[in-house]
Amino acid sequence: MSMNQPHPQLLDAEPTPTPTQRRTRGFGSGSSPSPAAGDPSAAAAAAAAAPRRRGEREREREKERTKLRERHRRAITSRMLAGLRQHGNFPLPARADMNDVLAALARAAGWTVQPDGTTFRSSSQLLPLPPAHLPGVFHVASVETPTFTSVLNSYAIGTPLDSQASVLQTDDSLSPSSLDSVVVAEQSMKNEKYGNSDSVSSLNCLENDQLVRASAVLAGDYTRTPYIPVYASLPMGIINSHCQLMDAEGVRAELMHLKSLNVDGVVVDCWWGIVEAWTPHKYEWSGYRDLFGIIKEFKLKVQVVLSFHGSGESGSGGVLISLPKWVMEIAQENQDVFFTDREGRRNTECLSWGIDKERVLQGRTGIEVYFDFMRNFHMEFRNLTEEGLISAIEIGLGVSGELRYPSCPERMGWRYPGIGEFQCYDRYLQKNLRQAALSRGHLFWARGPDNAGYYNSRPHETGFFCDGGDYDSYYGRFFLNWYSQILIDHVDQVLSLATLAFDGVETVVKVCTVDPGSFVLTLRHHIFSFYVLNHESSV
Repeated sequence: MSMNQPHPQLLDAEPTPTPTQRRTRGFGSGSSPSPAAGDPSAAAAAAAAAPRRRGEREREREKERTKLRERHRRAITSRMLAGLRQHGNFPLPARADMNDVLAALARAAGWTVQPDGTTFRSSSQLLPLPPAHLPGVFHVASVETPTFTSVLNSYAIGTPLDSQASVLQTDDSLSPSSLDSVVVAEQSMKNEKYGNSDSVSSLNCLENDQLVRASAVLAGDYTRTPYIPVYASLPMGIINSHCQLMDAEGVRAELMHLKSLNVDGVVVDCWWGIVEAWTPHKYEWSGYRDLFGIIKEFKLKVQVVLSFHGSGESGSGGVLISLPKWVMEIAQENQDVFFTDREGRRNTECLSWGIDKERVLQGRTGIEVYFDFMRNFHMEFRNLTEEGLISAIEIGLGVSGELRYPSCPERMGWRYPGIGEFQCYDRYLQKNLRQAALSRGHLFWARGPDNAGYYNSRPHETGFFCDGGDYDSYYGRFFLNWYSQILIDHVDQVLSLATLAFDGVETVVKVCTVDPGSFVLTLRHHIFSFYVLNHESSV
């Protein structure tokens, strides 16, 4: 046999089997067989792949947890936004984010938020809080507006401070005649001539979470004392319709009695319907001039009320004072100068705010008529103001002199606790509503609510004011914003002109905090601060 050929047995022999690979256990186990123990590159690849697979599984789990957290956060946000819209009357957009919420809350707290997000306090100076143990300190919770510095009005006689607490929170058992009002006071002009009875001072606004201090800043050093100036209202009938003082000796006897009671001054109503009664631009002040002269003899101060409304419905003592005769003659041809309800009934106590910019009063607008009257009063009695006899001037803004709609007139059958009716159906307010709806692109919104009930309805009985009612719909929010904006525009214009007419004189405005059928009001007039006036304590 040749040595070059293989042996037959060697050719038929089976190859030697390779040892079987053992599957790794524990943390390194997997569905695929482990690489050969002798292959270092395969072992390194497997070691690197295992953490990568674990990381991918962990990332998937984290994504699921993130989705759950996001759903939960969105549900909470949705409930918060719904609550702010429904219960807080915040005008948040449909897809509001947290920036919108923060901006709305900041504005409600008295801050200014610009479109680029710049935020700053509207008032640069804050009044320090008095110690809690001092008399005259009480809590006032604002319903919608920022909390304002509160100074008790001097109309109240003998009213204890502790009875004034919680003035902006109302109870269902109270009637509107007993609800508190808020009065707006401009920068006070202090004068020493008439002693210690400078009635009111303007105080800077406090932040929303601070207490409101009730104190009277007087010409003397009474800043931190419980002293409250006392003013008594004189009867309405002392000046007749021809602006003549009726009973001078009777007035002297009454003032002498008040002087013996140590009152600080008196309140005098100057009626537009008496002073400019017969002819436009013709003002007759003779009766008031005589009255102020008698008051000056007794060293008393005067708070003048410029009344642009009529009286006779309530609290007038039987004295009927209408709007000027020439205005009533215009109204015979154009009754839309008055507030009008849904049934077309007119309220003749004051002029509608719809004519504030309409030249329907013999070539003048409503705002111009008010301004001419205020300017003429200041020119006539400037010397008494400079002497300090006239300590404050209250500007009438609507029905009963208050900034509110005549939503609850008793002569229309209203009785407490009815919600009243909207007063926006005169031609001029309807024209304004139509323009506002057109600017929003929804002309069919140019109408008043048809399910808001009647004068003596209760909120839950109406489809508009009930819980979840139309007031919270897109149309409802549009209408309520427009309705309240008409009121705010009126006060802005009148007070701006009052500041012009009475430069340097303290100006007071009475604001009704709760008006059934109307709305809680936010005043956006930066030069005014609030103090409290209680209806039942007025003398």
